[in-house]
Amino acid sequence: SRLDTIETLLMNFRILVINPGSTSTKVGVYVNESPLCVTTIRHSVEELAQFDQIIDQHDFRRQVVINWLQANNIAFDFDAIIGRGGLIKPIPGGVYRVNSQMCHETYYALRKHACNLGCIIAYELAKKLGHNCPAYIADPVTVDELLPEARVSGSPLMPRLAIWHALNQRAIARRYAREIGKRYDDLNLIICHLGGGISVAAHQHGRAVDANNALDGEGPLSPERAGTLPAADLIHLCYSGRYTEEALKKRVAGQAGLMAHLGTTDILQILHRIEQGDKHAQLLIDAMIFHTAKAIAAEGAVFSGQVDAILLTGGMAHSDYIANGIAQRVKFLAPVHIFPGEDEMEALALNALAVLRGECEAKEY
Repeated sequence: SRLDTIETLLMNFRILVINPGSTSTKVGVYVNESPLCVTTIRHSVEELAQFDQIIDQHDFRRQVVINWLQANNIAFDFDAIIGRGGLIKPIPGGVYRVNSQMCHETYYALRKHACNLGCIIAYELAKKLGHNCPAYIADPVTVDELLPEARVSGSPLMPRLAIWHALNQRAIARRYAREIGKRYDDLNLIICHLGGGISVAAHQHGRAVDANNALDGEGPLSPERAGTLPAADLIHLCYSGRYTEEALKKRVAGQAGLMAHLGTTDILQILHRIEQGDKHAQLLIDAMIFHTAKAIAAEGAVFSGQVDAILLTGGMAHSDYIANGIAQRVKFLAPVHIFPGEDEMEALALNALAVLRGECEAKEY
């Protein structure tokens, strides 16, 4: 009823947000939309070296969260706990209630990343609070809403997968829609996340109908990813005897892209080198801009050119040289709007809040 809706909107919901990264754990407590306390807890190489695999860190990281709450005199009393979604099976976008099956599949996931710890820690902490505190994830990197034709590659052995910055892209899409007084579900948007990996997705009326596999290197070259490589050359390299399988994987993701060419992923350092006259560094940044713009323009074909806007986001969007360089190449297609950085913590909190307020339903995994 309308009275129940008003009452729900007036309630104060306490939400714990957990976002594990490779060398840090971001933790935040929100009261409705407002952050009460948000921080990034850094983990030293020595702390993490004691664990053979990333997934083995979950007890350590869970205790880190508990210790942080105690140190800040924050009561362990929440209406919901939401963690960053991991590399689970492909699923449609939305908010998902964490269950034992999700935790099990995440624990044994083939792709290893610290984000896999998010749902497990959220689930374990929520259990300590009992049934009145649900655990959620929202828009994990494996969100898959691709058109059937988008899944097809040139080999039936290797269908295309979408692994992309779904959480931040969706948050930016909704923010842009609010700013122009429209609904995300009514817009055709091309969104590009400029981070350690670069993901480009076509958002058609609230559904990402095409996106690249930014984790495994598909798409533009980026600070840490090789991007799409010449297939025959890659096969020759596999059989050259020069690299083990693990070493070659790092040449695709991790020690690839700008890292492989320039020895660093530090964009500020690379831009400084350009200012000092480093022509090779400029060539590499210009190449990244070129290939990123090409990937964005290619998504225009998905919409037959009917694009409402192009949104650039992520850490590298702070750079005028990079963001404006991309915008100059793609502005013929649609207006370009730049949203530097990312706020996954706020995005997670708002997703949990939407469920608590009854604005959307949590999906079952």
